[in-house]
Amino acid sequence: MRDLAPQETLALLQLAEDIEAKRVRPDLSGRLAALLFFEPSTRTHFSFDTAMKRLGGQTLSMSGSGGTSAQKGESLADTLKTISMYADLIVIRSAIEGAARYAAEVIDIPVINAGDGANQHPTQALLDLYSIRKTQGRLEDLSIALVGDLKFGRTAHSLVQALARFRPRFSFVSPEHLGMPYYILEDLQAAGVSYRQLTSLDGLACELDVMYVTRIQRERFADPEEYEKVKGCYVVNRATLAGARESMRVLHPLPRVNEIAAEVDTTRHAYYFQQAHNGVPVRQALLATLLEAAE
Repeated sequence: MRDLAPQETLALLQLAEDIEAKRVRPDLSGRLAALLFFEPSTRTHFSFDTAMKRLGGQTLSMSGSGGTSAQKGESLADTLKTISMYADLIVIRSAIEGAARYAAEVIDIPVINAGDGANQHPTQALLDLYSIRKTQGRLEDLSIALVGDLKFGRTAHSLVQALARFRPRFSFVSPEHLGMPYYILEDLQAAGVSYRQLTSLDGLACELDVMYVTRIQRERFADPEEYEKVKGCYVVNRATLAGARESMRVLHPLPRVNEIAAEVDTTRHAYYFQQAHNGVPVRQALLATLLEAAE
């Protein structure tokens, strides 16, 4: 997210809004995006594929390393250089932190980070900003709680960095050993951004504009027993939301496991499925901006 200036972020959100409202339709006919997903994905993969095709472009898709020369020992650099000869842009997800930045250093076409390990997920942050602006009417001066695995949650890392520019008031709710990384807290302190660290959701909903819930990520735990200890530590249900203002919305990057009860789905506060839908216009805006700039 640090690669985007605040005005660039707002321009992308406005373009996404214009695309969704059918006020504009960028034309990516004849352009090809390579979707390289070395980690599992449903929403991100499908929404990039949908976004590109709705703008008239085409995609090449690869999931995992199976069926590629990576199984034969080919380096990531060689794989990227080869694929960049066929595509106009690469979208990459990897378990390796920094993989997208590395890709941008070794190839000459635009690279989009679709998630790199426990580090960042910037396009999710963009659609989260879009969702927050749609539901709250603004990005500035909001009270926002992030709940769950904040240590390994790359969506939370990217969202905090993106929102920090808009004078938020953060509440970070997590088990003590899954708190927000220190480097992010340092950045918030340096920027004068207000935050507090909590271990309980009790009585919090009534103070919030947005509650952003994340799952405890089984795949980030080396010890299954440690995961079992914390997997159900937060469950948002109707009781959790008692006293929340009508405009408060519950967001979740999905997939959901058990951290939001199904009974919340039918409340006015639930927005996570619409949030996933918002990924298409936001990624359309990003693809159009990068490919038009690369012409």
